[in-house]
Amino acid sequence: MELHVVIKGRKDLVEQLYQQLRTAIESGRLAAGAQLPPSRLLAEQLGVSRKTVSDTYAVLTYEGLLVGKVGRGTFVNAWATRAEQLQRAPDLACADTLAKWQALPFSLGHPDRDNRPRRDFIGGATTRNQFPQDEWRRCTQDALRRIAQSSGFYSQPAGLPALRSAIAGHIAFSRGVKCRDQDIVVTNGAQQALDLIARVALEPGSIVAMEDPGYTPARLIFKAMGATVASVPVDAHGLQVALIPDGTRLIYVTPSHQFPLGMPMSQSRREALLARAVELGAIVIEDDYDSEFRYEGRPTDSLQSMDTQGVVTYVGTFSKTLLPELRLGYAVLPPALFGAVLKAKQLTDQHTSTLPQWALAKFISEGYLLKHIRRCHTVYAGRRERLLARLAGDLAPWFSSVPTVAGFHLATLCKVPIDIALLIKRAHEVDVGLHPLALFFHEVPAQTGLVFGFGAIETLDIDPALDKVRDILLEIG
Repeated sequence: MELHVVIKGRKDLVEQLYQQLRTAIESGRLAAGAQLPPSRLLAEQLGVSRKTVSDTYAVLTYEGLLVGKVGRGTFVNAWATRAEQLQRAPDLACADTLAKWQALPFSLGHPDRDNRPRRDFIGGATTRNQFPQDEWRRCTQDALRRIAQSSGFYSQPAGLPALRSAIAGHIAFSRGVKCRDQDIVVTNGAQQALDLIARVALEPGSIVAMEDPGYTPARLIFKAMGATVASVPVDAHGLQVALIPDGTRLIYVTPSHQFPLGMPMSQSRREALLARAVELGAIVIEDDYDSEFRYEGRPTDSLQSMDTQGVVTYVGTFSKTLLPELRLGYAVLPPALFGAVLKAKQLTDQHTSTLPQWALAKFISEGYLLKHIRRCHTVYAGRRERLLARLAGDLAPWFSSVPTVAGFHLATLCKVPIDIALLIKRAHEVDVGLHPLALFFHEVPAQTGLVFGFGAIETLDIDPALDKVRDILLEIG
């Protein structure tokens, strides 16, 4: 690749080259450690003598901006670069808009591996040890062969037909969702599905009703679209439908496994929710994020399967069953939304990468996904039982668990006053990651407690981690 340098005329060639290279280094365009072209090659590129380039390199090396390495070439000195801010945000016409985005709190991100405690009860993450590497590798190799034989054009915005068909069959089998291949749009995780639906359904000032406590990233998406988010409390039966305000355009719920408390929405409450949505002309987003893992009782139908009026959009993800890094999700859309969401998807990123789509399509069709879910179910069930036993045992003086039958996290409530921030800080010091329940409350008064995710922590690490939590609780009273 050629170095971008422009020489004008035939005068002051060394000075011209010197000034351009110095500016490129000091501005950061030539990064620390970047290798410059050999003097002969750059001279040919610019149409100047090799001596002109050599003399310029010599001056910059004398000033410490470049460093020569014997047998390797000439490099930008590591300490020499100085990136300069070209324009400050307050000078921009969009400064107020940028400030609103920057004011949004950070969403629920996962820390990088180097900063994570060894024993971490983080939610929404799976253990890498359970991931079927060999099966996925075979599916990825098949995907590479298919791409090598493809036309080289862009793919379909809605997703590969093979994957849409595989998803339709999987969710009909596992969750009772009623859909055709043509109803599905493949997305970059459930997060993009929520973003696309919000883009086509909301305008500034639109009212969105969602659970409180609830999924913070969804709330931030709706707020970023300029919507007014109405917090609706939940009880033992789920979202309190009677408190959904008039004028609501969009309703976001997690009926199978309320996030983060965990209770399922009762049948009567589901029926009331659908009736209220039809009355308002509102779209319901059913986020079914982890209900494939069920441990007790009879399976509940998806809300989408009860919908006879075409108001429910079913959103799912493979981040919870496979790996979050794969970023593969989907939306099952009613006819009224499909065309608009498809256009928004095409404008946003054209389509989701086809390599993981082909791999996942084969992974599902070959039966690997169901085998993986069954294997993980056994592992998660054991971890859940261990957590519940400890919460009912030596941790019972401090915490009570919220009843839940699905997923791979448990919410707990404090029985006595506890300084949760201090507990989390002290736990982190002994390499245990704890996460506060209060983080997910917004307008409803927050309840004090913890969310124990058991997808990522290894089974043998649970008891040692909880031993340390118990000891800290005894110390801080």
